[in-house]
Amino acid sequence: MVNGYMPASLQEALKIRAAQEVIPYGGGTDLMIRGEQDASYLFLNQVPEMKKIYTEGTQFHIGGSCTFTEVLASPLVPQLMKEAVSRIAAPAIRNAGTMAGNIGNGSAKADSVLIEFAADAKLRLASVHGERIVPIREFYRGRKELDLAKDELIVEILLPASGLDDYYYQKVGGRQALAISRISFAGVIRWENGKISSFAAAFGAVADTVLRFSELEQRLIGLTREEAQAQRTALVAAYADQLHLTRGRVSAEYRKTVCLNLLQDFLTSKGI
Repeated sequence: MVNGYMPASLQEALKIRAAQEVIPYGGGTDLMIRGEQDASYLFLNQVPEMKKIYTEGTQFHIGGSCTFTEVLASPLVPQLMKEAVSRIAAPAIRNAGTMAGNIGNGSAKADSVLIEFAADAKLRLASVHGERIVPIREFYRGRKELDLAKDELIVEILLPASGLDDYYYQKVGGRQALAISRISFAGVIRWENGKISSFAAAFGAVADTVLRFSELEQRLIGLTREEAQAQRTALVAAYADQLHLTRGRVSAEYRKTVCLNLLQDFLTSKGI
């Protein structure tokens, strides 16, 4: 038998979350497949505080219960996120699936999570005891391991309000539509006064969590385009040394080759 609660506010949702053994339920696109017996669900799709998309100061805020379709329709959401979300399954899934659900599933294949890693996103988590802001890269501790307490909910995703316009994104799947990522890649670069001020290269669906190598990214900070070009060969070789990948539907060797090809294509597309 399936039981459920449908709170009308975040405060009510957090009280239920603290008092009951419930499974947070957004669109249910993953939970319905699991088909747990005698489960009790906390339906969050009507919580107004988790349905907002807005800008405040230097950050975009995307509510955890916003569907992928709502994200695509918002003029505020960065195009990089929209590009990834637009490739999630089919319209029916995008109409139901939610941003927090994609995160809470704990999968390194989650399309929106790759972008959150590349963008240095943060999560607003809440419980009856208060709130905390956690960087997405700290929230993911490993495969299906999340920094989320039993009484907490993922309320919002926080993205930088600027600096995400110069990007590169690719998703490699077994087919053009309805594909689960075999390999995904997102790169973001920012220039100031002719020099690289920030650089991010994120690899998804190839390990237990999304991969970024901050020490390698730092090699390009402060370099001109010409200086970065001179470092390209050594940088790619360093990534080759660091990419220790798991086997999925395809071999680890294939994944590594594709990852390095995508990295090089990103660099080439940005004139490096």
